[in-house]
Amino acid sequence: QVQLVESGGGLVQPGESLRLSCAASKIRFGITRMGWFRQVPGKEREVVATVSSPEKTNYSDDVKDRFTVSRNKNMVYLQMNNLEPDDTAVYICYVRAAGFNVDDYWGQGTQVPVSS
Repeated sequence: QVQLVESGGGLVQPGESLRLSCAASKIRFGITRMGWFRQVPGKEREVVATVSSPEKTNYSDDVKDRFTVSRNKNMVYLQMNNLEPDDTAVYICYVRAAGFNVDDYWGQGTQVPVSS
């Protein structure tokens, strides 16, 4: 079955950096988009950053100029710099694959608490 496995999360202090990785496996059809969402309890899941190709990235206004998303084949990364307490969330890997239908896949999420 399709699996998305995140790694790299953990406690970090404000102003520090963290790099998240996600490995997608057993995706039968081509990946058209990869990226990261995040969710805080009581709030809707929101997009953080996505990449459809090495030349096409999208960022939320809250993280633009601080975060960088990149991909390589079945891997997607999120470099997070200058982390802020408001960045605290569960970060969830996301993959969209194109087959006969468009299919979206989600990882289990990795905790990123940002606090002193």
